[in-house]
Amino acid sequence: MPLTTYWLEHAWLGTHAEPGVALDVADGRISAVRTGVDTPPPGAVVLRGFTVPGLANAHSHAFHRALRGTVQVGSGTFWTWREVMYGVAQRLTPDSYFTLARAVYAEMALAGVTAVGEFHYLHHAPGGTPYADPNAMGEALIAAAREAGIRITLLDTAYLSAGFGAAPEHHQLRFSDGTAERWAERASALKDRDGVRIGAAIHSVRAVPADQLSTVARWSEERRAPLHVHLSEQTAENEACHAAHGTTPTRLLADHGVLGPRTTGVHNTHMTDEDIALVGSTSTGTCMCPTTERDLADGIGPAAALQKAGSPLSLGSDSHAVIDLLEEARAMELNERLRTHIRGHWTAAALLRAASADGHAALGWADAGALETGALADFTTIALDSVRTAGPVPRLAPETAVFAATAADVRHVVVAGRVIVRDGSHVSVPDVPGALATAIAALRG
Repeated sequence: MPLTTYWLEHAWLGTHAEPGVALDVADGRISAVRTGVDTPPPGAVVLRGFTVPGLANAHSHAFHRALRGTVQVGSGTFWTWREVMYGVAQRLTPDSYFTLARAVYAEMALAGVTAVGEFHYLHHAPGGTPYADPNAMGEALIAAAREAGIRITLLDTAYLSAGFGAAPEHHQLRFSDGTAERWAERASALKDRDGVRIGAAIHSVRAVPADQLSTVARWSEERRAPLHVHLSEQTAENEACHAAHGTTPTRLLADHGVLGPRTTGVHNTHMTDEDIALVGSTSTGTCMCPTTERDLADGIGPAAALQKAGSPLSLGSDSHAVIDLLEEARAMELNERLRTHIRGHWTAAALLRAASADGHAALGWADAGALETGALADFTTIALDSVRTAGPVPRLAPETAVFAATAADVRHVVVAGRVIVRDGSHVSVPDVPGALATAIAALRG
């Protein structure tokens, strides 16, 4: 493939903003990084602003995007929100899911996201009958990501129970394969391919019986695939787990071989000191989703303590109350300030790493998330001249990006060396708001 040169006005090279950087790209990877390039080389693609590695959205439920606005009416809890979510889930088909997810993933691209971890549990037709292709819904998500131009790690999710052994309720029948063995059989038909990784997920300790947790963990281990799990998102989950098993969800997962360096706990909100030590000592990751956690009134998780214990941090937009990884990064720091009354728990560089390199690693893309030779050529350019970002000197671009910029400031996005967003417009989905509106309107009951 021909070599393409991108000239970056300012670039984040892991520790600082470097002016005048040229990236040579061939076969979807960065083949050279040249600094001190004051002016664009002839023929180079010019990216003005601050270019960072592509952002990784490590936790997504694409169909939750249809809930935006609707679930913000009135009051309630996570559990009342869940009932509204079930209603949307019941109306999706493979075709309508593709249409919605394509628009959602295009919105992510406009926000600078180059890889998404899709926590996918909507497997079957209403009532639980498998489609002719048992993975029709998962394949619809894969096709949607491909058309939107971003990478996807499909975290195919085991969801077998309404809660600690109870049979699935009617609206959960679409999610269940019956047993972990049947889940594994279906999931094994999904294959990695260009731009696609297949991983696994345990929906929660509520939704997978304890004696079947190891089946999912073993499937992931045999494939060296990522394994994600909703963990201690709600105090009610912790209380029910203790009533059923006499222990915390984290200890239950540890006892069944689920924790480890390829595993990521999503939320990790309500944890004991022992839980934090278990997660950290096993190098289990933590995916924080601050905009969803505050939207659902879940609470503020112990992110700083988890990282100090040894847990790598990543970020996700989860229910998509907003899709903005810069906001997720900023919120993690600001939430910790509110909780502790102390400022400065993470540097801007550390927050950018959580939003990029560590998020990619959690999704099985260890060769993404850095502007360096040999890395995947996935990067995002943030404007430094918008009403939000104008003023600071360029050397403060990391702080400006994390603490002032929003998804609206993303100007250009490149995935595998190809431009998918140029000047704030998606190249292949020119009217993303229209695509979202049409897809969501079709799902109204």
